[in-house]
Amino acid sequence: MEYTKFEKISIKNHPELNEKWVQDRIAEDPKILGLGDVILKDRERTQPHAGRLDLLLQDSELTNRYEVEIQLGSTNESHIIRTIEYWDIERKRYPQYEHTAVIIAEDITSRFLNIIGLLNGMIPLVAIQMNALMVGKQIGLVFTKVLDQMSFGLVDEDEDTRDIVDRSYWENLGTKKP
Repeated sequence: MEYTKFEKISIKNHPELNEKWVQDRIAEDPKILGLGDVILKDRERTQPHAGRLDLLLQDSELTNRYEVEIQLGSTNESHIIRTIEYWDIERKRYPQYEHTAVIIAEDITSRFLNIIGLLNGMIPLVAIQMNALMVGKQIGLVFTKVLDQMSFGLVDEDEDTRDIVDRSYWENLGTKKP
């Protein structure tokens, strides 16, 4: 095997690459995001009074949808809010599906990762860091989930059922005095 050194590049600062280029790569093969067996449902989907959703993905079983917002550079407040807003609009429009908000950025800073983590659980949210790597004249994209959707179990689902331990429990357990 031969070792090849990859150069990490910034898509935001690249003279030829842009968000549309990233959207095109994901549209060609949505599975590169690591969200499972997903297909592209829509691009630049108009949201009433809210702008455009970058990508709408759907799983192959047609039960889950992923509202994807792409950000070049570092995460910021407006993209996080936009991601959640688009998720909320879509889940209200199409309640028959399970919806997950997905934010993709070149740099998900620790500050915003903490904020996204606080929201996760109440809002099904996935954060994916995107890295563009170049070798020679070829560029590849690597997507890494830095925060996955949290799923909560039902109340008492993971806890054993226990008897109530009080005075009468111990009296019945002990031996009677003669």
